[in-house]
Amino acid sequence: MNNNLKYHHLGIPTNEEKPNEVYLEEFKMYVSGYEESEYKIEWMRILPESKLPAIVKQIPHIAFEVSDVYKSIKGKKIIIEPNKPSPEYLVAFIEENGAPIEFIQKVK
Repeated sequence: MNNNLKYHHLGIPTNEEKPNEVYLEEFKMYVSGYEESEYKIEWMRILPESKLPAIVKQIPHIAFEVSDVYKSIKGKKIIIEPNKPSPEYLVAFIEENGAPIEFIQKVK
């Protein structure tokens, strides 16, 4: 399954407002920190009305860039189906050993 995993970011849920937050309407959440962080730490302030799974709202996740999201999630416990939060990325989440893992594919 490796699919050429490349570290992308570490997403950490928070209740605190952070500088330079960007609102993602589809997910009812704010993200910040990724661009400024040497190690690509992304803060996620998720609003109560968000429909994201509890595991994503409560537990930090690691994200990997992959060449094929669909290949990466095949046969896995999918918790967020493939979707496009922005025009240039296709993403999906699985659960592995009780933790959320995100796969990110750059699309052309």
